[in-house]
Amino acid sequence: METYSNSSSLGKVLYERRKRLEQLVDFPVILWSGRPSPRNFPANPFPFRASSHFLYFAGLPLSNMAIRLDSGKLELYLDEASPSSALWHGEIPKREAIAQIIGADQAFPLSELPSRASGAATVAVQDTTTYWQQAQLLRRPVTPANAPEGIDRDLAKAIASLRICHDHGALSELRKAAAVTVAAHQAGIRATKSAKLEAEIRGAMEAVIIAHNMTDAYGGIVTVHGEVLHNEEYHHPLEAGDLLLADVGAETSMGWAADVTRTWPVTGKFSTTQRDLYEVVLAAHDACIEKVRPGVEYREIHLLAATIIAQGLVDLGILRGQASDLVEMDAHALFFPHGIGHLLGLDVHDMEDFGDLAGYEEGRTRSDRFGLGFLRLNRPLQTGMLVTIEPGFYQVPAILQDPELRSKYQNVVNWQRLAQFGDVRGIRIEDDVLVTPESQEVLTAALPTEIEAIEQLVSEGIN
Repeated sequence: METYSNSSSLGKVLYERRKRLEQLVDFPVILWSGRPSPRNFPANPFPFRASSHFLYFAGLPLSNMAIRLDSGKLELYLDEASPSSALWHGEIPKREAIAQIIGADQAFPLSELPSRASGAATVAVQDTTTYWQQAQLLRRPVTPANAPEGIDRDLAKAIASLRICHDHGALSELRKAAAVTVAAHQAGIRATKSAKLEAEIRGAMEAVIIAHNMTDAYGGIVTVHGEVLHNEEYHHPLEAGDLLLADVGAETSMGWAADVTRTWPVTGKFSTTQRDLYEVVLAAHDACIEKVRPGVEYREIHLLAATIIAQGLVDLGILRGQASDLVEMDAHALFFPHGIGHLLGLDVHDMEDFGDLAGYEEGRTRSDRFGLGFLRLNRPLQTGMLVTIEPGFYQVPAILQDPELRSKYQNVVNWQRLAQFGDVRGIRIEDDVLVTPESQEVLTAALPTEIEAIEQLVSEGIN
């Protein structure tokens, strides 16, 4: 239990969160941690990750555990480990000890939970076994958080209102994740000089994360094929002229995530065309971060990025026309098809198991526009929010070779000029930005974005 040695501090943070939830709901709440899923036989499971909503109020990433919240009281439900489990897993803390760490008023075996389940709301856990246990115990289907109505939706709305802005306990963890992520990226960039495959750079980055007793917050992207937005293959060789895009983030032992992307040349020097497009993306990145502050609409930050990218592509002769007109017709999305970023917290795309309930202000729905449909966050920024800012430029064959899109944008794209930038498959620059009372703080600012600094890191190599 070393991770939780400062139990009094943890207990206080959890108590404050539960008190805030108590003020928002008038029904009992039961939250499950979930259980490991077997890879191919029961004794060989995938790494366990507790439900984020459970973690937010219970703090400990333990499996097969549930908590019940009602009228300011916290009850813990957990079976004691069998005596034989100590042979394989070591001594596991007793139920009463765990209850003390999280500040539970009472602790019971799981067998007593059914008698306390009447009228309770919950959040669906992702593993199927636990989900069916939830439905069976509550004697009803667990309503999706994005359902039009229902007790589970009411709970999801309450939880989202709490988790969307981070308290001091969360920020302490998020800063740890950001610092380790910065160190991981520095190691990856320095490893490039001697690496032959993407996998070697991935290994250098994940070694730093593991060495800090953290895990990957998501499947890392370390690739010379940056046009594949969520590329999770690492077998490609590094060749002169390639850009390498690395989107890697650490997750603390308590479940809090970072999410950072950098793009750099494997030789240590950007070509002229790579430099030109990198500077366009960097201009959007810097301007969008500067715009982050309370009250600003995140959608407007996205449109600012789109406008700057469109103008940059006009200046380079790739697009034709006025930047504002190009954004209105979604021409920028040919090269910047995703949104400017998302919420970040206990999940790397925080609370997206709620659909758009957390990301979208009530009453707003997703656009069907080519240039806005992938926007994950559409609400005014508030103090305490942590968001990513991640503009990019990509040459995605499925987009650029689509006959319908080529026909629609034939008069605004200079295809011959675009062909001169064939050594740029994908560029993304991403940082984690905290909304402060007056403006913003970049938690990952220690990792440089400027061309000269990136080139210097590559040239340093591994000491």
